[in-house]
Formats: sequence, C-alpha cells, structure tokens
Amino acid sequence: MKKSVNVAMIGYKFMGRAHSNAYRQIRYMIPAGVTPVMKLLVGRSEGPLKQAAYDLGWEETCTDWREALKRDDIDIIDICTQNYAHKEIAIAAVKAGKAVICEKPLAMNLADAKEITAAAEEAKVKNMVCFSYRGVPAVALAKQMIDKGLIGKVFHWRSAYLQDWIIDPDFPLAWRLNKDEAGSGSHGDLNAHTIDLANWMVGDIDEVSASLRTFVKDRPIQSETTGGLSAAGVNSGERGPVTVDDAVISLAHFKNGALGTFEATRFAAGRKNGWYFEINGDKGSVRFDFERMNELQYFNREDPDFAQGFRTILVTEGVHPYIESGAWWPPGHIIGYEHSFTHMIHGFLQSIADGKAAVPSFKDGAKVNAVLEAMELSAEERSWKKVEEI
Repeated sequence: MKKSVNVAMIGYKFMGRAHSNAYRQIRYMIPAGVTPVMKLLVGRSEGPLKQAAYDLGWEETCTDWREALKRDDIDIIDICTQNYAHKEIAIAAVKAGKAVICEKPLAMNLADAKEITAAAEEAKVKNMVCFSYRGVPAVALAKQMIDKGLIGKVFHWRSAYLQDWIIDPDFPLAWRLNKDEAGSGSHGDLNAHTIDLANWMVGDIDEVSASLRTFVKDRPIQSETTGGLSAAGVNSGERGPVTVDDAVISLAHFKNGALGTFEATRFAAGRKNGWYFEINGDKGSVRFDFERMNELQYFNREDPDFAQGFRTILVTEGVHPYIESGAWWPPGHIIGYEHSFTHMIHGFLQSIADGKAAVPSFKDGAKVNAVLEAMELSAEERSWKKVEEI
C-alpha cells in the first residue's frame, strides 16, 4: 500500500477545478509514489464551497485557510486563489511545515516572490509553482531535444500568447483587471508562462526592453461576479478604472547570447487561447502551437537537401515525455489541456516519494517575477533594464 498524503486546496474556481481533476486522474490513471487524498477544500462562502466540494470530489470544507494549516493531518497546501493572496498563504503554509503548490505567478511583485522563496528554503519544505505548460508532452519533448543538442546553439526565442476575451469595452471590471488583486494583466497572467519556458528551455534572461498598453481605461463594476474569465454577474451601473495592462511586447537578451521576443495580449480578435513559441538554432528549429498541443514541429538543417522542411512529430508515443509512463492511451490517441496539470502535480507528488526537489520551484517562480518586473520598469522608463539575478 502506497503512502497517502492529504491535500487542502484553497480556491475552487478555474484553477481549482483543473487541480481537482488532476488529483483524481493521478489516483486512477498515473499513480505517483504517494497517493493524494482530496481531504479539504477551502473557500470564503460556505454555500458555493460545499457545492464545489461535492462536484469536485473533496471530503471536507473550511472557510478559513488558517484552520487548514493548524491540522496535523494536512500534508500539502495547494494555493489556487487570486494572486494577491499567494504571499500570505504560502509563507504561513511553509512555516507550518506544509508542502506547498502555488498557482502562477508566484507573487504580485519580485520583493514578495523573494520573500516567499526565502521562507520556503528556510523551512526546507517541498514547493512548486504550477507552470502547467511544462507538463505538455510536446513542450517537454522540445526541451529534451534542445538539451540533446538537436537544434544546436540557440539564436532565437520567439513567442506570442493571444486571447480576445476583453475586447468588448463593456466587459466587466473582473479581478484580473485590478492591479491590487492581480498584480498585472496579460503580462503576469499570460507572459509569465512563456517567460518560465524561455528560462527553462533557452536559459536565463539578462536584460529586457518592453512596452505595455491598456486599451480600455475603464469598465463596468459588478456588484456580484462569478470570477475567472466569465462576464456573468450583476452590473452596478458604475464604471471603474482598469489598472493593469491589456497587452505587452518585449525584446530580451539572454545571457547565452540568444535574442528573444515576447508578446501577450487579451485583444487579439479570434484568439481564445492562441499560444506558440519557436526556437531557432544553428542546427535546426522547434515550433509549438498550443492549438495543436499534441504536435511539435521540428526542422533539421542536416537532413538531405531533397528532404529538408519542417516535420510534424505527433507526441503520443511511448518514448515521449509523460507518455512513457504507459498511463494514457495508445499512440495517436491525443490528450488535452487538463493533462498538463496532472503531469505537473504528479511530478510534485513523485518528488515527495523520491525525496528530490520539486520543479519548477518557488525559486523558478521568483526568476519569472524578476523578468516580469524588469519588463514593467523598462516600459515605465522606456529603457533597457537588467533582470535581477535570483
């Protein structure tokens, strides 16, 4: 019988649903070295909380996250709250000796991210930021190919993360559009993902130059809201200021000499979750498009002239990352968005079983915050900014 670990998850909307699904899949589809028990769901409103616990499969509920930290039977705290709450909960949880999973971005700013990271390192507890796109098999395969030298010396990182859900100027003033709750807009919400992958796949970023733009300056205030990306709610009849960016474009110089471009926006009409990256080296290139998430495009300059061109690798074979466990389906039977969370949380649980460090760690999250902050400063001052080393 494998050891069980009891999980308390704080928050149950979009990310909470994704994490809950991951815990269920791990138990039945890709077992880790320890078995997660969905013990306690934490939220602010008792009625919706109890319904969410029933729907998602949690055993108990609690309306005060501090009570979860006091319980000796809770091993893992999973933070799926709004961004502003990450710091207080994460620091309190690691000081209570709990292993902690935190949604991205780790913190509202670099100072908070460094404080969270220092607290976790002092407490010597397992910690991970859930940059879920590392758990996409095609993305992980691209990382393996780069590490094996298959594209050679990297010259370029190129990425764009495109959504369109707030183009309507009458879309309500959701929490993601409030700097006090979100920290930033498309920058921290979308750009954070690609910054993490660029750090992981290409190397640390040395300096950046960025421009941020807010296209719609004020929006309707809702007296009630469903949260997340939904426009549902009750309009109060008033409008309030949008205090985050709608779009960001940035240039980056990597420490290894590579050149990068990053774009993120919520104003790309027709793009619901359009995200891609391309990495070019002296031996070849890899390209990933999230709308075809089971595929990786690969170009090899050493192919014969008559056979040169981008090839499509369908990343569903037993030799591919995450698929090699044999937990999913036969080759060609694709998996989806939700499985990236399953893979990341599986890795966290396996780190507990193996006694190894979890990745991406809080330190990795702080490195992303360092780049985010340098880009924001660059936009404010209209100059190149060095990224602080973490």
